[in-house]
Amino acid sequence: MKFIYLAFFSILLFFSCEQKPSQEMSYFGDTFEVENTIASTDLKSKLGQEETVNVQLEGEITGVCQKKGCWMTMPMGEGEKDVFVKFKDYKFFVPKDAAGKKAVIKGIAKKEVIDVATLKHYAEDAGKTEEEIAKIDAPEVKYTFMAEGVAIEN
Repeated sequence: MKFIYLAFFSILLFFSCEQKPSQEMSYFGDTFEVENTIASTDLKSKLGQEETVNVQLEGEITGVCQKKGCWMTMPMGEGEKDVFVKFKDYKFFVPKDAAGKKAVIKGIAKKEVIDVATLKHYAEDAGKTEEEIAKIDAPEVKYTFMAEGVAIEN
């Protein structure tokens, strides 16, 4: 009888420790096979001296356009500004409440200079105050990403 209880609890323990399947993903834009991803925090080193790089980045969504969901941000790492993610041909948006969720994005990353008018537009979309927007007075160098597709964990 003890053997039966021991066997039962061993089987129960085995199944409770079994790895759970990965969470489902919701796709926006093009669907794609998630493979060979790099952390968004490694983008700067991945770009190196290249002007652009075609890559899949994974990381947490740190911000989303609160007007339409027409852009999002992901972390670049300690002391760096977030990578700014736009969507190819403006043909899709992400949910406005996606901040804090993990995502994989597929597309082309690059380093570019963003003019003041565009920076102010993005700040307005992000819900910044008029005072914060007024302080924007110089162009900024940003790491940007043109996503063909975005996969967000449910």
